[in-house]
Amino acid sequence: MQSCLYCHAQKLAEELDGWLSASGLVKSADVRGVIAPTRIFLLGPSHHYYTPKCALSRATVYKTPIGDLPIDLEGLEKHQQFDIIRAAEFQCSAHLHLLDQKVIEELKATGKFELMDLQVDEAEHSMEMHLPYLAKVFYGYPVKVVPILVGAVSAENEAMYGRLLAKYVDDPNNFFSVSSDFCHWGSRFNFTLYDKKHGAIHKSIEALDRMGMDIIETGDPEAFKHYLSEYDNTICGRHPISVFLHMLKNSSTKMKIKFLRYEQSSQCKSMRDSSVSYASAVSKVDP
Repeated sequence: MQSCLYCHAQKLAEELDGWLSASGLVKSADVRGVIAPTRIFLLGPSHHYYTPKCALSRATVYKTPIGDLPIDLEGLEKHQQFDIIRAAEFQCSAHLHLLDQKVIEELKATGKFELMDLQVDEAEHSMEMHLPYLAKVFYGYPVKVVPILVGAVSAENEAMYGRLLAKYVDDPNNFFSVSSDFCHWGSRFNFTLYDKKHGAIHKSIEALDRMGMDIIETGDPEAFKHYLSEYDNTICGRHPISVFLHMLKNSSTKMKIKFLRYEQSSQCKSMRDSSVSYASAVSKVDP
């Protein structure tokens, strides 16, 4: 059994290496030192559970085949029951990454966050999909994880959470990972907006997505809100993205967002087709 687990872990590690290499980001042979974060904030949308708030995890550990991401919620143990979340079917031992008790206590003390039930945490895939990448990229570094499930928060509360979390942007020890895909197009998604001036349907979808990407790159949360209101693009992570934009707007550190890659699951050519778009971006300190 242990051998089987090792094989699955090795296979996933190899796949992650391939996907990371295919991202097109060039590794520099001149690098001799790395300043790595000590804390990772992971923001993801809620697909199955309705809440008008942001929620924190009750779990003690997120497990992946290539590394466990334990969550140290020692400060909450007096009041809550915690469990293990499996991010994948198979498990293996690896370097441990703990969540900062101080940050959890700070967020809880605001009274603005709720705690997810175990079933909600297990059912949500938005943050789960990031965990193997985080375990892979930060393997060997003592990073701590702060998972935040972003519910169907109002525009007012997006701004409120952005202001609340902005101070963590100013700490260079913190890293942020925001989970989202882009347009879900097709009748099964109840979204078939098609502007024929762009040509084929998939070109129209891309134009719509890139319009939103361009707005996100400006860092203007109000412009992003107006874009969503006008076009209703089916971006699952609209709320986490909006919260992050407000975080950047309210932080003292000047940041610049740049999109690196855009893909579609398939190229829609008829109204019977469907697709999901994916876009990746990076936010860097703007000197």
